[in-house]
Amino acid sequence: MFDAIRRPFGYEPVIRKEDLKKKDSKKSERAENWQSTLLRIWKLVDEHRLLLMTVLALVFVSSALALLGPYLIGYIIDEFIVPQTFSGMGTVIFWLIAVYIGHSVSLYLQNYWMVGIAQAVIYRMRTRLFEHLQRLPVSFFDKRQHGELMSRMTNDIENVSTTLNSTFIQVFSSILTLTGTIIIMLWLSPLLTVLTLVIIPMMYVAMQWITKRTGRLYKEQQQAIGELNGLIEESISGQKIVKAFSQEPRVMEEFLVKSENLRRTGFWAWTFAGFIPKVMNFLNNGSFAIVAGVGGILALNGSISIGVIVIFTEYARQFTRPLNDLANQFNTVLSAIAGAERVFSIMGETEEKDEIVLNVDKKLHGMVEFDDVSFKYEGAEEDWTIRNVSFAVGVGQTAALVGATGAGKTTIMQLLARFYDAAEGQIRLDGTPIEAMPRETLRKQIAFVLQDPFLFEETVRENIRYGRLDASDDEVVEAAKRSNAHDFIEALPFGYDTVLKGDGSMISQGQKQLLSIARALIADPVILLLDEATSSIDTVTELKIQEALEHLMSGRTSFVIAHRLNTVRQADLVLVMEMGELVEFGKQQDLIDKGGVYTAMLADAKL
Repeated sequence: MFDAIRRPFGYEPVIRKEDLKKKDSKKSERAENWQSTLLRIWKLVDEHRLLLMTVLALVFVSSALALLGPYLIGYIIDEFIVPQTFSGMGTVIFWLIAVYIGHSVSLYLQNYWMVGIAQAVIYRMRTRLFEHLQRLPVSFFDKRQHGELMSRMTNDIENVSTTLNSTFIQVFSSILTLTGTIIIMLWLSPLLTVLTLVIIPMMYVAMQWITKRTGRLYKEQQQAIGELNGLIEESISGQKIVKAFSQEPRVMEEFLVKSENLRRTGFWAWTFAGFIPKVMNFLNNGSFAIVAGVGGILALNGSISIGVIVIFTEYARQFTRPLNDLANQFNTVLSAIAGAERVFSIMGETEEKDEIVLNVDKKLHGMVEFDDVSFKYEGAEEDWTIRNVSFAVGVGQTAALVGATGAGKTTIMQLLARFYDAAEGQIRLDGTPIEAMPRETLRKQIAFVLQDPFLFEETVRENIRYGRLDASDDEVVEAAKRSNAHDFIEALPFGYDTVLKGDGSMISQGQKQLLSIARALIADPVILLLDEATSSIDTVTELKIQEALEHLMSGRTSFVIAHRLNTVRQADLVLVMEMGELVEFGKQQDLIDKGGVYTAMLADAKL
């Protein structure tokens, strides 16, 4: 029957029948993961243990008051209404009202305090995840879609927040109510209690059947959300390229595929989850009908009073209500655990660490040496990106890196900045291995000026100050003047306080470069890493940038990925890269006289 229902909605690709039928060999592994995840969440709650104990005490009070209310109603029926004796009934009614008021107040307080605890925990989780992301190596981000990471920062943590805000209290309250209800029901009528409890095995079987499917589907749904967010973030970031190559239909097709996958997983996750309240309501109504019927017969026989029937039917409802709540909240808990597992999996990634660090107290000057350095990216197996590269660049010298795309030019810069560590060989700065320097110390000595500079959605002033956060406003202006950016900044609507939107899309590419140079100037680095900033700039702007670069490079050791012959001519040394190897190294004229690879590049007009 279910096969006929599944097929029109495309159920089969999401979860296969054979996966549902075979024994779950990883069941214990998943349970262990869930326990580990819940333990880590508990550690985050630990700081608020006293307040949490107060909340749990209030849950106990509210549950007790909820149980006391129906009993007082039955007492009023048996002691006052049936015998038609109303003396003293006002006092009991007063206490009944007080019970319900106390119940409402305790509910409000426990919810108020629990929300505070939940938000504090989520704040810590979100902060720790973001801080951890800042400490992860560049290689981690190479392997992950940014949108997928954003999904973990938002959707997954929000799922945990929802559970802590409300579900935690409801689960605890349901357990207390269920336990108290069974005790009182047994005291009132063991026979009716047994009839009520008959539905538990049926509920258990139904829950087992449903949750076996929802657990896997919720994980697939969270994964589908992450993949869809990744595609959206990627397509928005690369919108210019999408439009430039008229790839809108292809992007839309990819979006529809991923969106359809999310729709499918979401549909079946919530469809199976929706079975729970329907099944529970059906069993509840059946149980209530049995209790009411048998209770009526017992009352006619004089075995129990009318008040006990009223009390018992109300408790029967209270018995099934927490079962419903537990069943419904189970899906929320599953979703939260799936989200928390994804968050903690990121937190489990290895951070950048300085394992062996020497005290580098001396002032660095910028002498750079590569000694037989080799490197390959993770997963590249035997495909080395650079191999046995050795050279030395003196203090204040400019080294031009030339070679075809993929020759290893950018990799040399990234290794020098320790975005990656060399697999073999050693890189030294002023004679000290860079692996022995704290990364923060090393990178403060280095500034980048990239071919496509990145600007933050901040004011022009703060974008420049990003190079050195303690720089004064006067220093920011001076850096802008030296980089030839001051005049165009002054012409902006709010000058230095103009907020750049959309990665600086309101200014030209050349103006972005000038701001990038100003940012590097204010950092006052020892080493400059330049992906030549003038390769796609008009002639007038190029002259301004060249002048700014002269200020920037003066007295500093510079590595320039050269796209133009003019840059190579001004360099002190030329590093010729080919297929990951340094094939030639020396002054330009010496390389020309040698008549080797560099001469061939000039002849082929590759510079």
